[in-house]
Amino acid sequence: MNQDWEDRVAATWATFDDYAQDRAADFRALIDALVAELPEGSPDAPFEQACAWDSTGHSDRAVPLYREALARGLTGYKARRAKIQLASSLRNTGHPEEGVELLTPELDAPSDELDDAVRATLALCLSSLGRDREGLSLVLGALAGHLPRYQRSMANYARALTEPGG
Repeated sequence: MNQDWEDRVAATWATFDDYAQDRAADFRALIDALVAELPEGSPDAPFEQACAWDSTGHSDRAVPLYREALARGLTGYKARRAKIQLASSLRNTGHPEEGVELLTPELDAPSDELDDAVRATLALCLSSLGRDREGLSLVLGALAGHLPRYQRSMANYARALTEPGG
């Protein structure tokens, strides 16, 4: 894999909205053609295929591919994306508890631009488990840093939601 391949994958994803649901298979075929260029055992292959299945409404087909990508050693930014997307797909397929287990350690991972996506997806998984206060706490905590005012208040409210008697 090289930058040219990454650029072509990004260009293909930039056309995603051009493919209506009835042309989802055509989009997945474009991704499959790019994946076919990768060396055997590449973790990027199942990751890109998982993304394509997931984005075209097939979380059930995406789950094993995300797992395979991570098992093959997907690292860095893409690994974090895979965990977020896998957790979302697990939730969509009725396994939110696995999503919580997968994303909870990500709360302590080095910070990056995906932090809010981790919290939002984890909040959805928690809500699916009836743990709405914990989920709301995560979302308010993530939102607080983006507010022009009331940051401290919102962060305090977020913490209070999960404290005993909060």
